[in-house]
Amino acid sequence: MADKVYVLNGPNLNLLGLREPEIYGSDTLDDVAGRLEDRAKALGLEVDVRQSNHEGHLCDWLHEAQAEGAKAVLLNAGALTHTSLALYDAIRSIKVPVIEVHISNPHAREAYRHKSFVAMAAKGTISGLGTYGYELALEAAAQL
Repeated sequence: MADKVYVLNGPNLNLLGLREPEIYGSDTLDDVAGRLEDRAKALGLEVDVRQSNHEGHLCDWLHEAQAEGAKAVLLNAGALTHTSLALYDAIRSIKVPVIEVHISNPHAREAYRHKSFVAMAAKGTISGLGTYGYELALEAAAQL
Protein backbone atom coordinates (compact mmCIF):
# COMPACT_ATOMS: atom_id res chain seq x y z
CA MET A 1 0.00 0.00 0.00
CA ALA A 2 1.28 3.48 -0.90
CA ASP A 3 1.92 6.11 1.73
CA LYS A 4 -1.20 8.22 2.18
CA VAL A 5 -1.25 12.01 2.12
CA TYR A 6 -4.40 13.68 3.38
CA VAL A 7 -5.41 16.85 1.50
CA LEU A 8 -7.78 18.81 3.72
CA ASN A 9 -9.68 21.86 2.54
CA GLY A 10 -11.64 24.20 4.73
CA PRO A 11 -14.57 26.59 4.41
CA ASN A 12 -15.72 27.77 0.99
CA LEU A 13 -13.16 25.74 -0.94
CA ASN A 14 -16.10 23.71 -2.28
CA LEU A 15 -16.77 26.87 -4.34
CA LEU A 16 -13.33 26.86 -5.93
CA GLY A 17 -13.66 27.76 -9.60
CA LEU A 18 -16.77 29.84 -8.91
CA ARG A 19 -15.81 32.05 -5.98
CA GLU A 20 -13.71 35.11 -6.83
CA PRO A 21 -11.92 33.59 -9.84
CA GLU A 22 -9.78 36.73 -10.12
CA ILE A 23 -8.18 35.67 -6.80
CA TYR A 24 -8.54 31.88 -6.75
CA GLY A 25 -8.60 31.03 -10.47
CA SER A 26 -10.97 28.84 -12.45
CA ASP A 27 -9.83 25.38 -11.30
CA THR A 28 -12.38 23.46 -9.26
CA LEU A 29 -11.50 21.32 -6.26
CA ASP A 30 -12.19 18.29 -8.46
CA ASP A 31 -9.62 19.60 -10.97
CA VAL A 32 -7.07 19.94 -8.17
CA ALA A 33 -7.89 16.46 -6.83
CA GLY A 34 -7.46 14.90 -10.27
CA ARG A 35 -4.02 16.45 -10.76
CA LEU A 36 -2.98 15.44 -7.25
CA GLU A 37 -4.09 11.84 -7.81
CA ASP A 38 -2.04 11.66 -11.01
CA ARG A 39 1.04 13.19 -9.39
CA ALA A 40 0.67 11.02 -6.29
CA LYS A 41 0.73 7.85 -8.40
CA ALA A 42 3.95 8.99 -10.05
CA LEU A 43 5.45 9.60 -6.59
CA GLY A 44 4.27 6.27 -5.18
CA LEU A 45 1.76 8.00 -2.92
CA GLU A 46 -1.98 7.94 -2.41
CA VAL A 47 -4.01 11.09 -1.75
CA ASP A 48 -7.25 11.43 0.17
CA VAL A 49 -8.80 14.78 -0.75
CA ARG A 50 -11.53 16.14 1.52
CA GLN A 51 -13.37 19.41 2.09
CA SER A 52 -15.56 20.69 4.90
CA ASN A 53 -17.06 24.00 5.90
CA HIS A 54 -16.85 22.86 9.54
CA GLU A 55 -13.82 23.35 11.78
CA GLY A 56 -14.48 20.21 13.83
CA HIS A 57 -14.35 17.99 10.73
CA LEU A 58 -10.89 19.33 9.92
CA CYS A 59 -9.72 18.64 13.48
CA ASP A 60 -11.16 15.12 13.34
CA TRP A 61 -9.42 14.46 10.02
CA LEU A 62 -6.08 15.66 11.40
CA HIS A 63 -6.50 13.20 14.28
CA GLU A 64 -7.46 10.49 11.78
CA ALA A 65 -4.32 11.17 9.74
CA GLN A 66 -2.29 10.46 12.88
CA ALA A 67 -4.26 7.33 13.76
CA GLU A 68 -3.96 5.98 10.20
CA GLY A 69 -0.22 6.63 9.99
CA ALA A 70 -0.43 9.14 7.14
CA LYS A 71 2.81 10.34 5.59
CA ALA A 72 1.68 13.99 5.62
CA VAL A 73 -1.27 16.36 5.54
CA LEU A 74 -1.70 19.20 3.06
CA LEU A 75 -4.03 21.72 4.70
CA ASN A 76 -5.78 24.68 3.13
CA ALA A 77 -7.85 25.81 6.07
CA GLY A 78 -9.32 28.79 4.22
CA ALA A 79 -10.44 31.57 6.55
CA LEU A 80 -9.95 29.29 9.58
CA THR A 81 -6.22 29.80 9.00
CA HIS A 82 -6.52 33.19 10.64
CA THR A 83 -8.88 32.36 13.48
CA SER A 84 -8.65 28.75 14.60
CA LEU A 85 -6.81 27.90 17.77
CA ALA A 86 -8.55 24.52 17.53
CA LEU A 87 -6.69 23.74 14.28
CA TYR A 88 -3.45 25.00 15.79
CA ASP A 89 -3.93 22.65 18.74
CA ALA A 90 -4.92 19.73 16.49
CA ILE A 91 -1.80 20.15 14.35
CA ARG A 92 0.39 20.42 17.44
CA SER A 93 -1.19 17.28 18.87
CA ILE A 94 -0.14 15.02 15.98
CA LYS A 95 3.24 13.87 14.74
CA VAL A 96 2.22 13.79 11.07
CA PRO A 97 3.83 16.74 9.24
CA VAL A 98 1.34 19.34 8.03
CA ILE A 99 2.07 21.55 5.05
CA GLU A 100 -0.10 24.67 4.87
CA VAL A 101 -1.34 25.54 1.36
CA HIS A 102 -2.89 28.78 0.13
CA ILE A 103 -3.94 29.51 -3.43
CA SER A 104 -3.49 33.25 -3.00
CA ASN A 105 -0.74 34.98 -1.05
CA PRO A 106 -2.31 35.99 2.29
CA HIS A 107 0.52 38.49 2.92
CA ALA A 108 -0.39 40.39 -0.24
CA ARG A 109 -4.01 40.70 0.86
CA GLU A 110 -5.95 42.26 3.74
CA ALA A 111 -4.03 42.76 6.98
CA TYR A 112 -6.29 40.36 8.89
CA ARG A 113 -5.05 37.55 6.63
CA HIS A 114 -1.40 38.07 7.58
CA LYS A 115 -1.56 36.00 10.77
CA SER A 116 -1.80 32.23 10.41
CA PHE A 117 -2.45 29.96 13.37
CA VAL A 118 -1.88 27.04 10.99
CA ALA A 119 1.59 28.30 10.02
CA MET A 120 2.57 28.50 13.69
CA ALA A 121 2.19 24.72 13.94
CA ALA A 122 2.85 23.53 10.37
CA LYS A 123 6.08 22.11 8.96
CA GLY A 124 5.97 24.66 6.13
CA THR A 125 3.77 26.84 3.95
CA ILE A 126 3.26 27.20 0.21
CA SER A 127 1.19 30.18 -0.91
CA GLY A 128 0.49 32.50 -3.77
CA LEU A 129 1.14 30.05 -6.62
CA GLY A 130 -2.47 29.28 -7.44
CA THR A 131 -3.70 25.73 -7.32
CA TYR A 132 -0.25 24.58 -8.48
CA GLY A 133 0.75 25.11 -4.84
CA TYR A 134 -1.04 21.87 -3.95
CA GLU A 135 1.20 19.95 -6.34
CA LEU A 136 4.30 21.62 -4.93
CA ALA A 137 3.15 20.72 -1.43
CA LEU A 138 2.68 17.11 -2.51
CA GLU A 139 6.22 17.08 -3.93
CA ALA A 140 7.48 18.38 -0.59
CA ALA A 141 5.46 15.76 1.30
CA ALA A 142 7.04 13.02 -0.81
CA GLN A 143 10.45 14.16 0.42
CA LEU A 144 9.56 14.07 4.12
